[in-house]
Amino acid sequence: QVQLVESGGGSVQAGGSLRLSCGASGYIDIIACMGWFRQAPGKERAGVATLDKFGSIGYAHSVKGRVTISEDNAKKTLYLQRNSLKPEDTAMYYCAASRIYCGGGLLPAANFAYWGQGTQVTVSS
Repeated sequence: QVQLVESGGGSVQAGGSLRLSCGASGYIDIIACMGWFRQAPGKERAGVATLDKFGSIGYAHSVKGRVTISEDNAKKTLYLQRNSLKPEDTAMYYCAASRIYCGGGLLPAANFAYWGQGTQVTVSS
């Protein structure tokens, strides 16, 4: 099993920045890809960014240029730096782990077996 715990969410004004963190524990050697998803009220969960075991990165078109995914292997932590935030970025953000390689793409949520509890990001205009 893999356990994921997110942190770093909060309330910011439009144009602001946040860095989300996701700590991983358990059998993390089985992880081939990690990703960030978000879900706004009344909307489906959507992929934001992925980072696989070989370092390939993928970003959703809607956030490209305003987001950076990275990891600290020593700390077993995945990060999502969000810049130039907009009100439409308001959502619950989830960290997820998959045993399937992402290869620079955004795998569907169904391909991620392990999920964190989420951290809320609220952007006001």
